[in-house]
Amino acid sequence: MTSPNQQTLIQTVKQYSKQLFAFVRGRVDTDEDAEDILQDVWYQFGSLPELGAIDQVSGWLHRVARNKIVDRSRKKREERLDDYSYEDEDGGLSFRDILYAEAPTPEAEDLRQLFWDQLFLALEELPAAQRDVFVQNELEERTFQEIADETGENIKTLISRKGYAVKHLRKRLEGLYQEFINY
Repeated sequence: MTSPNQQTLIQTVKQYSKQLFAFVRGRVDTDEDAEDILQDVWYQFGSLPELGAIDQVSGWLHRVARNKIVDRSRKKREERLDDYSYEDEDGGLSFRDILYAEAPTPEAEDLRQLFWDQLFLALEELPAAQRDVFVQNELEERTFQEIADETGENIKTLISRKGYAVKHLRKRLEGLYQEFINY
């Protein structure tokens, strides 16, 4: 049997989920970010001692969502390997382009292979948890939600671990990155 708070929570989620998701999604970059924020909003709502005490539920939900969006934007955004890029005459080029490109010259192939070698050496320097989430998210292109579902880890924990991994890799691969830019 469900409590009155649980009933209110279920009804509120059913009534406001779509419109609240649209509100949040219009203000963040990805569906995953919107889902994370929405999860935080629902958690905060569900944690209230008396859900029926809120007079304007829609206004409360939107205010909390807006605050969560602002909090997220204040924090340093999730770092991706793709953030390491530069402009060439044809547009942007990132480390991902280096890793997966077909090398037109033997020199370019050597540089690409050197990058892969250095990347894996740098990855070995990381704690296993950071290395695993980085490899799964960046190289295997799995979402944080997929990783969380498989491991049972909190998504925020996974994002944090990946952030540490990216910082280490950026520092460790900076020289090689500069060499590639000047190639």
